[in-house]
Amino acid sequence: MMKISRNVPSFVIRAAAVSSLALTLASLPACSTAPKTEAERTVLVDEAQSELNRAKQADPTLVPMLDKALAYAIFPTVGKGAIGVGGAYGRGVFFEKGKHVGYCDISQGSIGFQLGGQSYSELLVFSEQAAIDRFKAGRFAFAAQATAVAVKSGAGANAKFADGVAVFTMGEAGLMYEASIGGQNFSYQPK
Repeated sequence: MMKISRNVPSFVIRAAAVSSLALTLASLPACSTAPKTEAERTVLVDEAQSELNRAKQADPTLVPMLDKALAYAIFPTVGKGAIGVGGAYGRGVFFEKGKHVGYCDISQGSIGFQLGGQSYSELLVFSEQAAIDRFKAGRFAFAAQATAVAVKSGAGANAKFADGVAVFTMGEAGLMYEASIGGQNFSYQPK
């Protein structure tokens, strides 16, 4: 067991403990990208399609954007929670040229001043093949300062692509004092 000097301030010890916990959580094996059974896969695809239809109804300008997109991923439910150390996870469906080609998941870990929980849906729209390739290879993540646009009328028409991707969130439920998408990581599994 490590001996702690009495001269070390308590906030340093707490910060080290929180950092250790965050590293431990980040190293735990993630859930499987695709649901295990065919029935669970069907439910996920149906939920993704339903959420995508809801987003299109909320913002009709998404329709031409998605028609032009090389690919998009829809995560019907992303759950996020935190008490200092936070995390988020959700499963999704990946479409290329409008066709379901695979499954994906999203995970996020964070440390800092944050408290609460929420669930939301997230839509990633890809305009560049290089971004799709990074996503499929598991080398796609958002920088710490990344944010998403809430789906509302006209959001699709005014979307800004960064590195070949535009990000939208929908239906935020819950109360969370921190709502960035920075630090999100993704994995992909073909259908």
